[in-house]
Amino acid sequence: MSDLSPISKYVECAGWEIHYLEWGSPSLPPVIAWHGLARVGHDFDVLARELSSKFRVIAPDTIGRGLSSWSTNSDVDYCFDVYGQIVNDFCNKLGISKLAWIGTSMGGAFGIWLAGSIFRDRISHLVINDIGPEMPQEAMDRIVKYVGSPPEFKTITELERYLRVIYAPFGYIPGDEWRKFTEYSARRVSNGNITTHYDPKIVNQFVLHRNDWLIWDYYDAITSDTLLLRGEYSDLLSREMAEAMTTRGPKTELVECKGCGHAPALNVPVQTDCILEFLAK
Repeated sequence: MSDLSPISKYVECAGWEIHYLEWGSPSLPPVIAWHGLARVGHDFDVLARELSSKFRVIAPDTIGRGLSSWSTNSDVDYCFDVYGQIVNDFCNKLGISKLAWIGTSMGGAFGIWLAGSIFRDRISHLVINDIGPEMPQEAMDRIVKYVGSPPEFKTITELERYLRVIYAPFGYIPGDEWRKFTEYSARRVSNGNITTHYDPKIVNQFVLHRNDWLIWDYYDAITSDTLLLRGEYSDLLSREMAEAMTTRGPKTELVECKGCGHAPALNVPVQTDCILEFLAK
């Protein structure tokens, strides 16, 4: 495993300042890693280090998350159409014409959307981490409730306790990773309290852009080599939907990750090794 730490960078894309992390030499084949709904690019720290000797790994923060710009028109901007404009400009400015895509949860759905439309000829390998082309209504309702109203805490320690509970389905995360996970998930608000590092209005995508989560037509149009990871206890990607994805569209390979739910953290060898093997094909 490479000991290379990521380089933190910024670039303006489609009118937004986008923060991203980068591992590996710019001469290596590019891999874009896109995080889940309320997460940040640092979620790929472990996986990216594993890949960085063979790939240039780039992990952006989506607008409204982490250190990227927040929207002043959240009803319009938090959707795949706008994210697609950003990614297109992002790749063009970084000189990336062909790439592999790894997406966790929302990042996986966005990868489906891209690979079945504007990036159909640009994504060679697509890794979808624990999401399908259709979102169960009960899952959408749960996400809107907890993401749209993030709690505030007096201390980082209290925030860490909270994150350990809500992200327990990620599976195995060592103690020192939890502290890092918490630190890059935190922001301080005007009253001095600490909350999560995202704009709560990102949930508008589930209310005003519901078609972003019903994308079977995009999935069926994918020509990329495709790998699907599913958490054994996932409540977002049923086993039935995962199996259906192996029989239509790109007819994805399916790997079930034992001992976790939504979504596998991509930080243990059984998960990172299968991704490395897939990308090397």
